[in-house]
Amino acid sequence: MELDQALVDAAIELLEKHFPGEEGIAAAMYTEDREVLTSIFFEPEWGSGMLCAETGAICGAEKLGKRIIASVCVSRQTGTSPIVILTPCGICQERLFHWGQDVEVAVPTIDDATQWEVKTLKEVQPYYWGNAFKKI
Repeated sequence: MELDQALVDAAIELLEKHFPGEEGIAAAMYTEDREVLTSIFFEPEWGSGMLCAETGAICGAEKLGKRIIASVCVSRQTGTSPIVILTPCGICQERLFHWGQDVEVAVPTIDDATQWEVKTLKEVQPYYWGNAFKKI
């Protein structure tokens, strides 16, 4: 298992630093050489140009020519809300599949979204459309 508490802590640290006492979303990812890349949710005041929290780290990995092996996204709704784990949205799953179906992602446990467990993209998305082309 590549995804660990240190990666979760890196995302939480960024969340608390960039969104002190307020709503926010942050992500952290490991590259194959265990470099940590972090990024935040971006929602401009005007327009609909929102970017998922994972986007910056994904672009950073691509810019550096590095493979992502693990990803975690954390959020809180208010400054006093508990920090929860977010499964990557469908768009971010699609982006992470760039590095293969074995990329690990944090997902919330069934009973407690403040707790996490590790799943591969293959486990999160067993019917990924790209599999159709790998079997041809």
